[in-house]
Amino acid sequence: MKKKTIMTGLFGLMLFSHALMAQRQLMDKPAEERAAFQTKRMTTSLKLDSAQALKVAGINLRYAQRMDPLIQGNGTRMSKLKAVRTMQKEKEAELKQVLTREQFDQFKEQQQAMRDEIKERRKS
Repeated sequence: MKKKTIMTGLFGLMLFSHALMAQRQLMDKPAEERAAFQTKRMTTSLKLDSAQALKVAGINLRYAQRMDPLIQGNGTRMSKLKAVRTMQKEKEAELKQVLTREQFDQFKEQQQAMRDEIKERRKS
């Protein structure tokens, strides 16, 4: 149960703009599938061109692979969340170089909406 809660939190930070049911299904998927899902959603919601989509796919894959040891690791919940936040900031810095200002702002808004939705569901 504790691991599932941690994984949900981790993916809440990494994934955005999709139903929680899809999120739960993604938790058990390999990094490649999670990255492909993220890329597809970002390509659609942010209207990425083909060059941007290719770069974003590489970024998503790299960070999904880096996330696997955290998901499977035995660290404390706080240490995992701290590591995820650090990775998220690094990923955002890379995405900021690829996305236009408008796309990046929209990306940040979508992330915040997902965080808000997760917080709301935890209250229920």
